[in-house]
Amino acid sequence: MLYLYSPDQPALYLRLFKDALPDWNVACWPDEVDADAVTHVAAWKPPAGFFRRFPKLEVVFVLGAGVDKFLQRDDLGEQVKIVRLADAGMAQQMTEYCLYGVLHYQRQMDVYLRQQHAGQWRPQPARSAKDVRVSILGPGQLGMQVAQNLAKMGYRVAGWSRQPRQLDGVDCVHGDAGLRSLLPATDVLFCVLPATPETRHLLDGVRLAWLPKDGAIINAGRGSLIDQDALLDHLDRGRLRFVLLDVFAEEPLGEGHPLWRHPRVLITPHVAADTVPAEAVGQIAANLRVFAKGLPVTGLVDRRRGY
Repeated sequence: MLYLYSPDQPALYLRLFKDALPDWNVACWPDEVDADAVTHVAAWKPPAGFFRRFPKLEVVFVLGAGVDKFLQRDDLGEQVKIVRLADAGMAQQMTEYCLYGVLHYQRQMDVYLRQQHAGQWRPQPARSAKDVRVSILGPGQLGMQVAQNLAKMGYRVAGWSRQPRQLDGVDCVHGDAGLRSLLPATDVLFCVLPATPETRHLLDGVRLAWLPKDGAIINAGRGSLIDQDALLDHLDRGRLRFVLLDVFAEEPLGEGHPLWRHPRVLITPHVAADTVPAEAVGQIAANLRVFAKGLPVTGLVDRRRGY
């Protein structure tokens, strides 16, 4: 049996799963079911202790891109496999979000906004895509597609990961030395890294200082990636042109937090890329069929790495 927990659009997900898996018994919370019959769960943000009721649970499919909250739970034993979505319509949305921030930088919309508030009419020099250096922190499934999409648009794209990677049209570096060389050569830094112990405050005060003074940051990965106090210090001192933030250390961002009203900050409420239900269900159904054949599945999470 597949049991579904979705705080948003549960009726839609239930219908899609039943259509995609006619041979499966599919039920949706809060419907009561035989807990011993549940072997697979598809869920997003289930409440604490949710999984303890299913003693024969084998696999949890995550209805989103992030798996860090699932890895931190105390009701999911090591024997339970966790499978994340590889894309499910999010790559295109993430490309659009990144492109908005890159164009905001390239076309100097932040400069024009400040000029507007000051009543100033000062055209700025034009800048072409080939002159904008975009660096992607985390060229995984989503970041890889964003990087390649931007490269096709003519931007100078580079990618950084902890381990070596190769992407067509993208200059890839890795490790501490790669990050040290990449950041000073970056105009717009796009962050889409997962939350792991290794990525927590990867962008601290020291590494933020490696970015050029007129650089920009777009963070659509996880809020823990950036030391927010250090970021505010850099913004206050004019060390960055602007930042576009979709994720934060604590969400929702506190009502009185200084980021809300900072003139160099753009904020969105964790909306850079949402799961497309039909594509998510199709991917999970395909993985269930692969599991049944005993073959490797797409998106299986390595608990040691955290993704």
